[in-house]
Amino acid sequence: MTTTPERAGTCPAATTDAPAFPFASGPGHPLDVPAEFTRLREQCPVQRVTLPYGGEGHLVSRYADVKQVLSDRRLSRAATVGVDVPRTVREITAPGHLLAMDPPEHTRLRRLVASAFTERSVQRWRPRIQEIIDGLIDDLREQATAGEPVDLVAHFSMPLPMTVICELLGVPPQDRHYFRRVAEVAFSNGSATSEEMQKVGEEFGTYLYGHIGRLRENPGQDLMSQLIAARDEDEDRLTEAELISLAGTILLAGYETTAAELSNFVYTLLDQDRWTWLVDHPQHLDSAVEELLRYIALGGGDVLPRLTTQDVEIGGTVIPAGESVIAAMISANRDADIFDDPDVLDLERTHNPHVAFGHGPHHCTGAQLARLELRLALSSLLKAFPDLTLATAAAADVPWRKGSLVRGPEKLLLRW
Repeated sequence: MTTTPERAGTCPAATTDAPAFPFASGPGHPLDVPAEFTRLREQCPVQRVTLPYGGEGHLVSRYADVKQVLSDRRLSRAATVGVDVPRTVREITAPGHLLAMDPPEHTRLRRLVASAFTERSVQRWRPRIQEIIDGLIDDLREQATAGEPVDLVAHFSMPLPMTVICELLGVPPQDRHYFRRVAEVAFSNGSATSEEMQKVGEEFGTYLYGHIGRLRENPGQDLMSQLIAARDEDEDRLTEAELISLAGTILLAGYETTAAELSNFVYTLLDQDRWTWLVDHPQHLDSAVEELLRYIALGGGDVLPRLTTQDVEIGGTVIPAGESVIAAMISANRDADIFDDPDVLDLERTHNPHVAFGHGPHHCTGAQLARLELRLALSSLLKAFPDLTLATAAAADVPWRKGSLVRGPEKLLLRW
């Protein structure tokens, strides 16, 4: 018997025609995956939703369907640029940005930086990353001498990825504080005005232009100097605008998300009484990191929409050409068809094909660097502070980020 695909928006299980998205995290854990995703995966995997900007789009929640959206070339990111496309964020990525490109243009630029972020290349940074971590742990110990709780965010989670990514791109120490504010604005979702975002973006571009000029005159061994050489040796490979855009993307993406995840890792392990277990079972560190990546909802979903360039069938539903599609990766990571007991934090989980770093052409280029930082940082913290505890009594007492595209604590006060 042949079944006929449903037209978009006709899902019989939908409780409303187009519920508002993103969903609230609910009254439980601030990093919880919204409960609505469970119902959608079971009953309405392609749901028409009302988005904060631009009208209605389609939310895809099942693992297999999310992977299709992330890899199907009939769903375009480039087509969303300069269009009032239904979306979860106020500002769409600018033209020429790596995240707003489709193959083959995207492939050309990605190839230029991909070699620097392979697992083999990233491992060369291991000694230096460990050295940075050891210095920050010494700083944590000094901060605790007065007997007051210590903020992990300010003294560890933020400075670690900031130092690593700035050294990778040859940014001098005296300029690094500037990127904290740039990242806050870039990852804001309504908390910064359009004018403020434009102003900070222009200032950031001016800074990168000057930074590139200085490295062009005095190149080093950093990735930025390598990209400059690629641009200058062959004009067709990399334009000046592309060079600036790539540098900005690597700096911001390599900092904010890793910083938030590191704090989230520590909070979740302590909140679920799993810190001591991992202290006693260090052989499970790698599986624990992958499980925490799967389990924690860093964002409310893929914030960058895609437009269908032709009719596309997804999960038995036909979405017409020209419609906005959102792939909910945090929902895919809780799909019971893929993960046993998906709502349980299982630090020994062996089968874990999560999509925390995305999938397809836009799979996170810096995934291996992020993994290395998270593994080394968590391992070092477990060894240095086996008796670590939260200084707050409940999740409600932790000040959480507001108006940001990534979830995490603004402060995380700890004792040991």
